[in-house]
Amino acid sequence: MTRSSRAGRLAPPSWLTAGLRPHPTPVPRAAVARAGLALSAPLAVGLAAGQPGYGAIASMGALNAVIGDTADAYRMRVFNIAVPQLFGALGVTLGTLVYGEGWSAVVALTAVALVSGMISSIGAVASASGLLLLLNAVVGAGLPMPAPWWKPPLLLTLGGLWVLVLTLFAWPLRGGVPERVAVAAAYRTVADFLAAAGTPAHDEQRQAVTQSLNRSYDLLLAHRTRRHGRSPALARLIAQLNAVMPVVEAGSAAKLRPPSLGPLAPAYPAALRSLATVVDRGRPGTGALDLPPPTGPSERALDQALRYAADIAREPSPDPFGPADRLGRPAGLRVRTRRAARAALLSGASWRYGLRLALCIGLAQVLVSTLVVPRSYWVALTVTFVMKPDFGSVFSRAVLRALGTAAGLLIAIPVLAEVPRGWWDVPMAALLAMLIPAFSAKGYAFQTAAVTPVILLLSDQLNHQGFQLVLPRLYDSLIGCAISLLAGYLCWPESWHTRIGDRLADAVADTAAYVTLAFARPPGRDQGGRLRHRRRLYRDLSVVRSEFQRALTEPPPVGTRAAAWWPLVIAVERIVEATTATRVRVDHGEPEPPPAEVAAISRELTALADALRTGVGPTAPAGATDGADGPGGPGGLDDRGSPGGPGARSPGARGGGPSGVLDPLRREVRAAQVIATPAPA
Repeated sequence: MTRSSRAGRLAPPSWLTAGLRPHPTPVPRAAVARAGLALSAPLAVGLAAGQPGYGAIASMGALNAVIGDTADAYRMRVFNIAVPQLFGALGVTLGTLVYGEGWSAVVALTAVALVSGMISSIGAVASASGLLLLLNAVVGAGLPMPAPWWKPPLLLTLGGLWVLVLTLFAWPLRGGVPERVAVAAAYRTVADFLAAAGTPAHDEQRQAVTQSLNRSYDLLLAHRTRRHGRSPALARLIAQLNAVMPVVEAGSAAKLRPPSLGPLAPAYPAALRSLATVVDRGRPGTGALDLPPPTGPSERALDQALRYAADIAREPSPDPFGPADRLGRPAGLRVRTRRAARAALLSGASWRYGLRLALCIGLAQVLVSTLVVPRSYWVALTVTFVMKPDFGSVFSRAVLRALGTAAGLLIAIPVLAEVPRGWWDVPMAALLAMLIPAFSAKGYAFQTAAVTPVILLLSDQLNHQGFQLVLPRLYDSLIGCAISLLAGYLCWPESWHTRIGDRLADAVADTAAYVTLAFARPPGRDQGGRLRHRRRLYRDLSVVRSEFQRALTEPPPVGTRAAAWWPLVIAVERIVEATTATRVRVDHGEPEPPPAEVAAISRELTALADALRTGVGPTAPAGATDGADGPGGPGGLDDRGSPGGPGARSPGARGGGPSGVLDPLRREVRAAQVIATPAPA
């Protein structure tokens, strides 16, 4: 056995080391500077006032706000910072009231953990609010806080408000800039998608388009109301984002162009990039597009879509709820509130997660109440951070938390051992705080390594233990990770029998409905409904893809099963795109497919969804296994994840079939069936 082969066998599995690879993201310089000022200023004020503990608590509130400031639009940043801070103030109040109360603290923190877990299922802001509710309750119950009871929540809130002031300082000058940048970025991503039509990079660029559109729509619709007259700039951006959707559909149709025609003319993506510049400037554009004469259905669709997008870009006040609106009006506040309450109180997943979190926090508090563990609030603190499945895999987070804490302690050792307590803590807090936004974008382990020394530095202002905190913190983190793995992961059957197959089955069933809706008779009936269904389906598939990517970081058998399902996720995405492309080509000259053939494809997809739910593979069509063991591995996937490889044809499409316009769609459906069909023993 060679040295390299022995090293390969001894290397840790990829699912274990995936989180240790830093994400290639740029350093957010503004956030870095803001974090340094946000955490050091309260500490300096506390030292100047002779109350360093007060300054440390305010800096803790600032730390919570810095970590939670993840939005782009200023309006959303207000919600992302202010709302969780209110829950954090409530949490520290409850924790302070049970400080040193023994079993009363166990019961109180367990109840808070149940509520925190249940509200975390509502949405991103609710999840951050639930995290701060429990996190600050644990801190309040574990650290000596200044009396009376109202001072800690007040100081934490002031620290969070200080970050909010720093964050919103540029709003009068940059109001609307993040939204414009996001929409312009979506235009440029779609331009890259057009440039990749008919190339191996097509599927990858399609994913980039989906993510960019999701991000842009979330940003705009976060504050979309029924009265847009007071925000013409926002109305124009929504209309411009809606107008790029026909370009995306035409780009999907361009994939079906005959290879003899060659790639799309560079003028098409160039025209869209010029429109992106118009969007970025925030002013109506001028000038006509220089496009080549269209030579087929795809080019006709693309020409029409680009000219429509140019008209919208030139219009000073377009109607965001015009014919191109892809999403419709948002639900009212009362409707959204009822949905959120229903999701938190009646959802089985909400209760399961709440109970898991409560069990782990209860065990952590019982452990530290019966054993002598120095400053043991860190055990429950670790459980709080690890047990956030909406933030990633519990298993991988536990491993990454342990490694990140160990790395953070290495940073903290020289700080706590050598830096004199007092004014020297202010520049040190600024320096360490600047690492948080710089490292957070790299991954969870890197964020933990950056946050750990900051928390130790601030908590040292309250307990004055200095270097003696280091080893107990490491032990506490390992204990908290062990509790999360044993009581929050291994003991729950759903950890080992993930429902990713059911989620994929739901997406396949929705795809069957989309196929029926796309070719409904008479042509064009409920076109807005079809477009909204397609947009919702792409978003759902994006969520499914994220769930699968998260499951890939789990240990076997979950990670192995997710890897086996992964090619089918890609195949379903391609079915949706083939449906859209065929619909576009039919709208621009191709013959309308017979309803019987459309119904047959929809039935095949419905049968595939049922088979995924029951775990029984569907019956493969005659000859559909041709090439199933080809060079691309199971399901005939080539090295780019494309079912059947370049130029693949399904058996049902040989000779053109009854309706050649549906051949690409049939081909993708057959490929999905081959992937889902169990291999013969």
